[in-house]
Order: sequence, then structure tokens, then C-alpha cells
Amino acid sequence: QVQLVESGGGLVQAGGSLRLSCAASGRSFSDYAMGWFRQPPGKEREFVAAISRSGYGTDYAGRFTITRDNTKNTGYLQMSNLSTEDTAVYYCAAAAAASPTTYYTRLHSYDYWGQGTQVTVSS
Repeated sequence: QVQLVESGGGLVQAGGSLRLSCAASGRSFSDYAMGWFRQPPGKEREFVAAISRSGYGTDYAGRFTITRDNTKNTGYLQMSNLSTEDTAVYYCAAAAAASPTTYYTRLHSYDYWGQGTQVTVSS
């Protein structure tokens, strides 16, 4: 198993930036593909970005960039040019992946989840 803890959320003004972190413990972080999801108030959880074990990943609308550092057992989500519509609880997730280049965009592909970190963007 792997345990995930997000950090880095908070209150930011529109147009600002934040970097979220996802610290993993337990089994080797490099065995897992990783993803970020978010859940806006009153809405369902939605996909934001994903990255494979080897670092092959997706970006979100050109504003969010997902990276990982397997030597630090940590994943990151760099968010820029934030808008009020980005207000949500952000979750990181991990999925066991045999291939080093596979990443997953579907919520149900992930086996492990963090507790979430709140991001609030003010106008």
C-alpha cells in the first residue's frame, strides 16, 4: 500500500499561482502512476492531470503542470493564472502501473487517495 498526503493549498487571488505537493509513503512511489483530481463545491470529483511512473504526463488547459520526483517520493501540481473557477478540494491519487509510461485519467483507475487540500481563489 501507499499513503498520500497533500499540502500547499490555501487562499490565493485570481491570477496567482500555487504549487501543491503530494508526499507518498509506504511502498515505492516509483511503482505508481499518479494523478490529481479536484472537487469544486457542490460538484463531482474531476480529473486535472496525470503522470506516469517515468514522468510522462498531461497538463491541464496549459495552466497546470504535473511533475514528480521519485527520489523524494513526492508529486507536484504547479498551478498558474488561477481563476475563481479553480476553487476546489484537490486530491492526489496513485495507481499501480506495470508500464513506466502509462498514466490514467479516470477516477476509478486509482487505488489510493490522499485526504485533499483546499484551494480557494478569490476575485
